[in-house]
Amino acid sequence: MLLALDIGNTNTTVGLFDGDTLKGSWRIQSDREKTADEYGILLNQLLAYRGIDPHGITAVAIACVLPPVLPAWERVAQSYFGVKPLIISYELDTGLAIRYQPPRDVGADRIANAAAAKAKYPLPAIVVDLGTATTFDCISKDGEYLGGAICPGVGISLEALFARASKLPRVSLEDPGTPIGTNTVQSIQAGIIYGTAGEVDAIVRAIKKEMEGDPIVIATGGMSRPIAAHCATVDVIDELLTLEGVRILYERNKDR
Repeated sequence: MLLALDIGNTNTTVGLFDGDTLKGSWRIQSDREKTADEYGILLNQLLAYRGIDPHGITAVAIACVLPPVLPAWERVAQSYFGVKPLIISYELDTGLAIRYQPPRDVGADRIANAAAAKAKYPLPAIVVDLGTATTFDCISKDGEYLGGAICPGVGISLEALFARASKLPRVSLEDPGTPIGTNTVQSIQAGIIYGTAGEVDAIVRAIKKEMEGDPIVIATGGMSRPIAAHCATVDVIDELLTLEGVRILYERNKDR
């Protein structure tokens, strides 16, 4: 089985694949202070809870945008599963013609998103990844990674609001069900949910004017479901698209 990791700035999404079947997925905090042993023990506990034998893991692939935690996860792969992990980067066989300049600046998660979009959906495509940052990745009808846009994500926006407006409380990100909040908590939630949805729609519409064809728009990431539900431009919600991309890139490169 393949252990696929999507290590983001806030959370790490873990997926376990048996062939192309996702057997289980977990979301844990990306903690710069955790050691390899702490991550390894936590991961084994998660597997045990699902009744999964960790000895069945024969490969590990990692897409990481938080470099300080990558060495710990590489040690987890080697010490706990006895394998050298495949690290996702532009240098792999991605199946994409990367037009970004310079190519090394493309995040591993964005490469995985584009690879999965090409494999799973008709092209052209736009992937909107709603995580710590909100990213837009554009894939042409010919399978070219064209680039995209990067915006502050929902979490960053909330933290900035709390930090700079001392009278506003911390709130959980939940859909208030209306853009007209009747109290402070609902008002903040409405502003973030509907504001981000409007931002996504505006950027997608602008991108579509620059791309050939009629791109399918795929939303992914931890915040995709509550936000995309209010987006007029989103066609598909695929929360674990990045993990699928990690698996696809592993399959393309496992013999290298």
